[in-house]
Amino acid sequence: MTKKQKNPHQVKAKKFLGQHFLEDESIAEKIADALSLEGYNKVLEIGPGMGVLTKYLLKKPITTFVIEIDTESVEYLKNNYLNLAPRIIEKDFLKYDVAETFGEEPFAISGNFPYNISTQIVFKTLELRHQIPEFSGMFQKEVAQRICSKEGSKIYGILSVLTQAFYDAEYLFTVPPNVFNPPPKVDSGVLKLTRKKNHSLPCDEKLFFRVVKQAFQQRRKTLRNSLKTFELSDNLKANVIFGKRPEQLDVQAFIELTTLIQNDSKD
Repeated sequence: MTKKQKNPHQVKAKKFLGQHFLEDESIAEKIADALSLEGYNKVLEIGPGMGVLTKYLLKKPITTFVIEIDTESVEYLKNNYLNLAPRIIEKDFLKYDVAETFGEEPFAISGNFPYNISTQIVFKTLELRHQIPEFSGMFQKEVAQRICSKEGSKIYGILSVLTQAFYDAEYLFTVPPNVFNPPPKVDSGVLKLTRKKNHSLPCDEKLFFRVVKQAFQQRRKTLRNSLKTFELSDNLKANVIFGKRPEQLDVQAFIELTTLIQNDSKD
């Protein structure tokens, strides 16, 4: 079997769904192999298309589910992956209640994600972090790099801090446009997220999210200016941390900042 195949009955990629079908099977195999398979026995693939990644997930000693809103892709999968048919979820992942399929069981996420919803997929994963110990997938390269970037970087931001608060993020490799049909206009990047052993924060988590988002909305300003809406006491604003800009703070510093704000509101 060749590593790059054409099927005469291919599903037509739909621009409004952000579909770019991966045709290089060696890359699909690497994405599947990125999963450690530790701590869970089920995986959910988002946007399987024609199943190039699905094929390799099905070879793993875990149970594979797929979620797809494109009816043409669903039909293709039902016809070509007969054993998978009962585990094809014809829903929009962003609106789907995963408890319908997984209850409270842990599961991994994998996929060649549509670029137009990839960031939202990450945010939903963060909401479901107590059930998702691992995540491997393909994004637009810039987004994948942003998720994995560290403090001090120009691309370090909301997505970086919120993801790395709960997961260890690893950028695995870059994928060129020519292995997709149709080719995207940008490079892609594959990353892996591994949930931290302690994935609860020692501060108010809702407040943490608010602080991070507010801080980076005006990333060139110092925290003293960007966090004005929190109505902080003069005593707290005198703290040296408020003289810094958000990209200077690592995740731990944002946790400490949130704790300071949390305690200030109690005074």
